[in-house]
Amino acid sequence: MKKNQNACSPVKSETPSSKRSCPADSPETTSPTGKSFTDILDSIDKRLSSFDARLSLVEILHREFKSLRESLEFSQQQVETLAAENASLRDSVKSLTENVTHLNEENKRIKETVIDLQARSMRDNLVFSGIPESTEEDAEATVKSFIKTYLKLPEDTVENICFERVHRLGAKKPGTPRPRPIVAKFGYFKQKEQVKSRGRELKGTDFSVNDQFPKEILERRKVLFPIRRSLIQKGSRAVIAVDRLYVDGRLYRDLSTTPWLY
Repeated sequence: MKKNQNACSPVKSETPSSKRSCPADSPETTSPTGKSFTDILDSIDKRLSSFDARLSLVEILHREFKSLRESLEFSQQQVETLAAENASLRDSVKSLTENVTHLNEENKRIKETVIDLQARSMRDNLVFSGIPESTEEDAEATVKSFIKTYLKLPEDTVENICFERVHRLGAKKPGTPRPRPIVAKFGYFKQKEQVKSRGRELKGTDFSVNDQFPKEILERRKVLFPIRRSLIQKGSRAVIAVDRLYVDGRLYRDLSTTPWLY
């Protein structure tokens, strides 16, 4: 009889409290998408960590950018400073260049003045070339004998010639067959010109008589001689006076070959 009662007893109904006790059906541990809230929180945490890392990288890049900008600003200041210094140096170099140019021009004028003074001091001198040397010779007597014999001036005229000084040029070099030139400084310019005018008598010989000039003027004359010869061949009248070439009475101005002419 008891068995029937158990079989016929009504089924015990579930209460709301009994439903909440079931984990599978609890709304607090699952999301509508079926993911647990723990997984969602972990995902959010990972994303936040990723954002933090990116923010840190941005901060690092910002600091580096700031440092780079400051470096560029400093470099710009340095460039401006160097540009100002360069401009100052450029002005200094320009001033120095102008000073050097001025000094060079002044030095050239002084050098030309010295050359001119040397030439003036040699105005009364003649250089006799080709006269044989002899041991312990009397240079003045040698020159007078040469003038009388080869330039064919009268003996009394030669005896009246007055010399201030007569000597051989340079030191004698052993083994050199060529005789040293003799420089004769005349006491009177007219006597010097008289002897010089007889130079035509030496044509075809190994002797020569010429004015004495400083080395610089001799170099200039060496340039002018072929020009003079060419102009004469063309029918012009060309004359060299010291270191100037005159063509038909006018100063020759070919600056390409004779830059000292003015």
